[in-house]
Amino acid sequence: MKQLKRLLKASFRSILKNRMRSLLTSLGIIIGVSAVIVMVGVGEGSQKRIAQEISALGDNMIIVFPSFSQRGGVSRGAGSFNRFTMDDVEAIREEARLVRHVSAVVMSGGQIIANGNNWNTQIQGVDPDFKFIRIWKLASGDFFTERDNRSRKKVAVLGHTVAENLFGTMDPVGQKIRIRNTPFKVIGVLEKKGQDARGQDQDDIILAPSTTVLNRLKGDRFINMINASATSLEEIEKAQNEISQILRRQHKIEYGEDDDFFVANQTAITEMASETSRIMTMLLGAVAAVSLIVGGIGIMNIMLVSVTERTREIGIRMSVGARGSDILIQFLLEAVVLSLSGGIIGILLSAGIALILNTWTDIYAVLKPVIVIASFTFSGAVGVFFGFYPARKAARLNPIDALRYE
Repeated sequence: MKQLKRLLKASFRSILKNRMRSLLTSLGIIIGVSAVIVMVGVGEGSQKRIAQEISALGDNMIIVFPSFSQRGGVSRGAGSFNRFTMDDVEAIREEARLVRHVSAVVMSGGQIIANGNNWNTQIQGVDPDFKFIRIWKLASGDFFTERDNRSRKKVAVLGHTVAENLFGTMDPVGQKIRIRNTPFKVIGVLEKKGQDARGQDQDDIILAPSTTVLNRLKGDRFINMINASATSLEEIEKAQNEISQILRRQHKIEYGEDDDFFVANQTAITEMASETSRIMTMLLGAVAAVSLIVGGIGIMNIMLVSVTERTREIGIRMSVGARGSDILIQFLLEAVVLSLSGGIIGILLSAGIALILNTWTDIYAVLKPVIVIASFTFSGAVGVFFGFYPARKAARLNPIDALRYE
């Protein structure tokens, strides 16, 4: 143990003799460790944010999308084969025992004019049940009713961004707006939600009765999708099967034929999004880990230079009784100390970067202790791996030749 302490002190003295060179040598490890921790942290943060936002979409939510179509053997993408109608929504509402709420979703868009201002945004036509499925809360006013929906009433609920850009600080409830030259009365304003994980503004939206948007704005008989919620989380898969059976019957799909729709729930959406995020995290972490290898090569290069510069010193130590194992351990310790020092600085740097990202940007980084420990351990392993060859070269020097070296 005393011998090891003595060799460790000698290693530190050697490193501190050339502080700038030691710092530059450790720079690759510093960058590598901090890059790995931050990249993995950003990936973990995005996974958490995606999971939170999807869970906030609604209560046991189920989304039914139109399927894809092909033309000339070329797929036209999801949603290109749309046969959803209001009859499908009514059939689900009346027949599905495990579905608590169901709503049509009709997408439209256009220029909104009000109060001497204008704003281009998305208009979603939905049923009154939509507020329960997606858990939309109102900052002021009321949501439209089933009676409003059936009578195709021209009423609208504004998102916070739309309300702010059209009316400023004034309460828009009771005011008139024009959506593509069609007058609507504002009956409510949604609570502010902010941006989602993709940076899209969730408050830049207008909700209106689905029948009104379908007939007065879209001018079509087909709706874009169907949103529903199961009676409980445990029944969500059974509720999906119920919806599938009802829609197959509605669309007269024969046994053995493919569905012209697909059904997804929150769990499936979360898993797909998280899997994509995990793959990206792994790729980013792997790319960042390359800089650790590069840093290790830098350490080996400097240690080889150090062996050449200290050849006479090695010869003198061997001539007074130092063994080859002592020389090997000393040089190996120098490489490990350089690497671990870089690892510690890299961890502190990554903590600072994460703090800046979380405080001043929309990027959310989560520093997991297991990743920090793994990065630090790997930095030490890099020092051992790349420092062994120079240390062995130093240990194998012939004392007489080393003393003669100029």
